[in-house]
Amino acid sequence: MEDLNLKIFQSLVALIAYGVTRLMLTRAIDKVGRAFDYQHQRIKITKKIVRTFLFLLLFGLILFIWGVERSQLMIFVSSLLTILGIAFVAQWSIISNITSTLIIFFMHPAKIGDTIKVLDNEYKIEGRISDIGVFFVTITTEEDEKITLPSNVFMQKMIKRKHPASN
Repeated sequence: MEDLNLKIFQSLVALIAYGVTRLMLTRAIDKVGRAFDYQHQRIKITKKIVRTFLFLLLFGLILFIWGVERSQLMIFVSSLLTILGIAFVAQWSIISNITSTLIIFFMHPAKIGDTIKVLDNEYKIEGRISDIGVFFVTITTEEDEKITLPSNVFMQKMIKRKHPASN
């Protein structure tokens, strides 16, 4: 019974530490976002990534507290990563789009809300960037049509920015 109480206590401490850490990091991300004048969407996604990472740490800690052996956990994690690796190798375009999205999101001069023109001989695409998703960049035209470009294609095209985004 004492062992059970100790595990419950340790789990509660881990949950409280998770909550406090999450709150502190969320506030820090908000503060940095305001200081550097980042777009709200970037701040939101960054917070989501941090929360996911913290939750995975909490989950691993709770499993450790309740006695899941490291060898069993490592077998599960390595099996999961192997399956994901095989799936991603079969779909190189998925990795390419995810990587391109990260580059577009953090490094590309065109941001959500900017009006752009894709300089392409075959297709005339002009509109406002309404979303940068994991796999696609969505452009809304003046006629309110939604055009989606795969992120890796967007990275390969020359883009003319007409109006900088307003935060």
